[in-house]
Amino acid sequence: MNKLQGLAPEGVWRYFEELCGIPHGSHNEKAVSDYCVRFAEERGFTVYQDEAWNVVIIKEASAGYEDAEPLIIQGHLDMVCVKKEESPIDFEKDGLDLRTEGDWVYAEGTTLGGDDGIAVAYALALLDDDRIPHPRLEVIFTTCEEVGMEGAAALDVSMLKGHTVLNLDSEEEGILLAGCAGGSRMEIRLPARREHTEGKAAELTLTGLQGGHSGTEIDKGRGNANVLLARVLSALRGEVHYWIVSLDGGEKDNAIPTWSRAELLVPFEETYKLEEICAVCGEELKKEYALTDPELQVQLQYGDETGEDAFDEKSTEASLALLLALPDGVQAMSRDIPGLVETSLNLGIMRTDEHGLSLSYALRSSVETEKRYLTRKMEILTEYMGGTAETGGIYPAWEYRKDSGLREDMVRIYEKMFGKRPEIQVIHAGLECGILAAKIPDLDCVSMGPEIRDIHTTEERMSISSVERMWAYILEIVKTKR
Repeated sequence: MNKLQGLAPEGVWRYFEELCGIPHGSHNEKAVSDYCVRFAEERGFTVYQDEAWNVVIIKEASAGYEDAEPLIIQGHLDMVCVKKEESPIDFEKDGLDLRTEGDWVYAEGTTLGGDDGIAVAYALALLDDDRIPHPRLEVIFTTCEEVGMEGAAALDVSMLKGHTVLNLDSEEEGILLAGCAGGSRMEIRLPARREHTEGKAAELTLTGLQGGHSGTEIDKGRGNANVLLARVLSALRGEVHYWIVSLDGGEKDNAIPTWSRAELLVPFEETYKLEEICAVCGEELKKEYALTDPELQVQLQYGDETGEDAFDEKSTEASLALLLALPDGVQAMSRDIPGLVETSLNLGIMRTDEHGLSLSYALRSSVETEKRYLTRKMEILTEYMGGTAETGGIYPAWEYRKDSGLREDMVRIYEKMFGKRPEIQVIHAGLECGILAAKIPDLDCVSMGPEIRDIHTTEERMSISSVERMWAYILEIVKTKR
């Protein structure tokens, strides 16, 4: 602890470090939720905690703001837990190993969770400082945002009086978000039959890809390790006789996977051909992805000759066919907003077990009918191959509001403070604003945040100076009467 001591604003960084000391991956937010409840109770605030571990904290208006419109401040408690293979961190039990370098805060070997720990830290620091003039503050901390916005979907908003939301779940300073895509998760299972097989054990891995957020980075052309592994396995098919023991890649459905691994059995006499084709594929992929994934590597390692239960011939063919047939990446660009991805999907997790192959996708679209069409396409392809597809974690798009008093205030304040106009954007990533808009009539919402780079990857880092600038900006927004 105290690794961020001395950074400004002191209160924000103190709370951020305390939060980072508490495990808070998706579905593991109970401890951090209780921490926020204790914070509120110790200060005499009204606080609500539901069965989904969402927390709502209410601080009544300061003197002179009693008649002002209440302001809802919102962020989420969970983080995406991704780590390097050599990292000793256990996300279920351990806090993060925070470090600083120049203007950046990061976590050694893991994601930082600036998405969205900084929102929680901002809100707690705001609530904790009685010197800041403010309207009634209604602070919402949701859970399981990163796995389908489950907390926001379960949230009871009956205690809220406000119709104006400052969402703090954005990662680019100087950009105000005013709309986002809707999305869902899709779980695909393809049964496989195993049979005892003898052969040389071989482990084929793809590593070194850049990865990234499956919404904000999906348009960057970065390689998906699961998809590229399937491509290499397909190139081997017909040239080398192999059996699949396991497929394993990626960690989160909304993170572009940086690694993927296949455990194979190969006839001993065909290992030379296996090495040759893998080397050719590796060079081809490195050339194709030289700009986006310069560290990409295709590696092959051997074990002993062994006998294991592996996919039979038919199951191997079906698994490869499904992996190659299912779409991935950008599917359509917006017809209305130049440069905006309209529809996409990401194969974030690939696993095998005794029952067969499982694939986890994150689907996104700003057009509901396009999302339904993509979902149906995935279902038909999967069912044709003998598998099942289940959709969950559905959340609505946040539609752009033409007239927004909050957005006008935020633009005016930004111009006054920083001498330039902020950029207004609608993004492809998902935010909880759409769910809140469905629960709160006539909701006026804007999303903002400090500069955070490479979220959902082990290279995630957050700008110290940007956190300070955006704190000053938030204070001016809170002080403005509506």
